[in-house]
Amino acid sequence: MKLWQKEVGNKKEVESFTIGRDPEFDMILAPFDVLGSMAHAQMLSSIGLLTKTENETLQKGLKAIYFEIEKGQFQIAPGVEDVHSQVEFLLTERFGEVGKKLHSGRSRNDQVLVDLKLYYRAAIRELVEETSILFDLLLQLAEKHKDDLMPGYTHTQLAMPSSFGLWFSSIAEGLSEDLGLLKAAFDLSNKNPLGSAAGYGSSFPLNRTMTTDLLGFADLHHNVINAQNSRGKTERTLSFAMAGIAASLNRMASDCCIFMNQHFAFISFPDELTTGSSIMPHKKNPDVFELIRAKTNQIQAIPNTVNLLLTNTTTGYHRDLQLLKEEIFPGLTSLKSCLEMSTFMLKSIRVRQGILQDPFYKHLFSVEVVNELVLKGVPFRDAYKQVGGAIEKGDFAPNQSKLAHTHEGSIGNLNLTEIRSKMGKVVQSFDFNQMDKAILSLIS
Repeated sequence: MKLWQKEVGNKKEVESFTIGRDPEFDMILAPFDVLGSMAHAQMLSSIGLLTKTENETLQKGLKAIYFEIEKGQFQIAPGVEDVHSQVEFLLTERFGEVGKKLHSGRSRNDQVLVDLKLYYRAAIRELVEETSILFDLLLQLAEKHKDDLMPGYTHTQLAMPSSFGLWFSSIAEGLSEDLGLLKAAFDLSNKNPLGSAAGYGSSFPLNRTMTTDLLGFADLHHNVINAQNSRGKTERTLSFAMAGIAASLNRMASDCCIFMNQHFAFISFPDELTTGSSIMPHKKNPDVFELIRAKTNQIQAIPNTVNLLLTNTTTGYHRDLQLLKEEIFPGLTSLKSCLEMSTFMLKSIRVRQGILQDPFYKHLFSVEVVNELVLKGVPFRDAYKQVGGAIEKGDFAPNQSKLAHTHEGSIGNLNLTEIRSKMGKVVQSFDFNQMDKAILSLIS
């Protein structure tokens, strides 16, 4: 029996098709559903729809369910439609009629919405934490290897001298910029939709500001239609933020796959972090980075899927929105895993030194020689022609150990302090303390 069911139920084929993977995702949403219900019950008590005793009973029951979820002792019983129904059934079973009062003033639409917002906030926090850990490691590696030169490429052709310090710190600064887009997703996730009911409000005198404060939201979606329409908008923004981080990891992983190749041999990893071949005993395959590359490509495809799911949806709730979870939830898990594995692998990276001492790389220094001539007063075009002629004649013999890069962000001036400061500012912009205090107050 479903909470909304009258006398006639659904055909099993319809039920199976419409439920889809929701039971799997409802278990992820379970603790957040309980938190939303705790705040909602307190608010109902404040406006007289629950007595003080009834609220205390529900708070006690909801806290018990919350800790059952945390301990892995909670499950959705067979025949129960969703996590919202399971929580209400448990409260009614354990405490009687008061359990049936909890749903007053809300719809499953805004109940799901608040669950999703709370879940996304928590998931974004994990992404920020894992990105920060990887960022710190990248800056450590940049400092350690700032003097280790490597080739730089354009069009996948040898271009100019680079350094491992420059390469590592480029990834780090890119991640700090990726978090800027994630902050936009966090801001959307950090707005309270609760009380919008089915998207058109309620005749109950709900105190939506109160539930906003109780759940630690920074703000609320004031317009109730806009609150419902934020489902999809939030996922779209979050998917683009996920894709941004994924793109940075993808480029790093692709670089690692190439740099590990024996023709390059710029970096290596311990044997236990690579995989072998069933017939070629010499193989040391970069499977971890290949999978990071593949998984991050999957993540970068999510925004397109989300956009297509939202196409043609009009104002208000549609069951189409259910399928957003099938993209976002696994994507969040996958992205966190890719961040963790990137950190795990890079902790053991081995950088080859003295790469650019090889005469094979002498042409990388052509711009260095052109610039030296310009500094001596030779017009740039003449200097360019002079060096080009020497290369064509095979007479080009630069000093391959001398570089004079001093401007901000160059090989000789990595600006690691400034990059670290940039990351610190964006991380501080996520107000996780407000949500932590609110949740702790609810469950304590």
